[in-house]
Amino acid sequence: MKFQGLMMSGAAMVLAVSALVAQPAAAADPKLVVFVSPNPIGVNDFLKLAKTGTEKAAAALGGTAKAYESTDPTTIRQNLEAAAKEAGVVVAVGFEFNDVLPEVAKANPETKFLLVDSCPQTLAPNIYCSVFREYEATFLAGAEAGLTTKTGKVGAIGALDIPFLHRYTDPFLAGAKHVKPDVQTAETLWIGGNNPFSDPARGQQRAAVLVSDDVDRVMAAGAGSNGGIFKGLGDLDGAAAFGVDVNQCKQAPGAVMDNVEKRTDVVIEKGVAGIAKGDQPQVAALGLAEGGMTLTGLEAGVAASGCLIAEYPEALAKVKALRDEIVAGTLKVADPMQLAK
Repeated sequence: MKFQGLMMSGAAMVLAVSALVAQPAAAADPKLVVFVSPNPIGVNDFLKLAKTGTEKAAAALGGTAKAYESTDPTTIRQNLEAAAKEAGVVVAVGFEFNDVLPEVAKANPETKFLLVDSCPQTLAPNIYCSVFREYEATFLAGAEAGLTTKTGKVGAIGALDIPFLHRYTDPFLAGAKHVKPDVQTAETLWIGGNNPFSDPARGQQRAAVLVSDDVDRVMAAGAGSNGGIFKGLGDLDGAAAFGVDVNQCKQAPGAVMDNVEKRTDVVIEKGVAGIAKGDQPQVAALGLAEGGMTLTGLEAGVAASGCLIAEYPEALAKVKALRDEIVAGTLKVADPMQLAK
């Protein structure tokens, strides 16, 4: 305790400490939904979508929303623990929570947790995961690449050679082959290095390798490295990339054909509503049919999206037909993560 220059008798101190101990902890608000981010939200469109989804989910419950922004593993744990003590539902996004979430969930059994875009190996009864079938939308992006390529060559760049990122690279090449069997597919390149998810310089280098081989359609699965990939494609006239997570077309005008979008807001709204109703599965996978995944070009407002695919209405019509086949189950897209097992 800090006395600020005042002396306190032993008896008074005992009474004061007893009073503090006797005060009950604030009760959790069952209609409070707290979003805990793995990084500062800032201009991160993916995290901004998650925050928006949390706010909409809370409003649908007649409650309120709050956001805690983390900066490192220490603040992730601190924010998660703080949210668990005050909220009915805690929403988190990303693999950064995989290790700490089971511990916090076990210590707070009355709180429900929704982890988006990842899932820990150990699931407590109060943990729910909402993940995406990225490979479905990526297949459609590859189809767009095959339908629009001028050189007849397509390729992909990923941040790191891990099974999850093959959900972006492999279906992209498969989709191009599906609509144009004679298309040439370049060997997938990986950014690697110490910071593969945020290294625009290495991303630009990888793009330069592909364009030097006349590859003019590239899946850019580099997260924060994508800006470099977009820039590197400028060395080949007419070359274009496919962004991820959100609409990246306006970030690099004239360099992005379309985007494989994750509708994080939709997933959170559905997940929180399901938890509240008591019918949410512990692990839910959302793809094209559920509105969890899409392409920017398949949504309303494509003409104003800044995406080059708006200039290819015939290609879009064919890709919409492929989407409908995937939703109906008549066209099956292989999940690279399942094939790797």
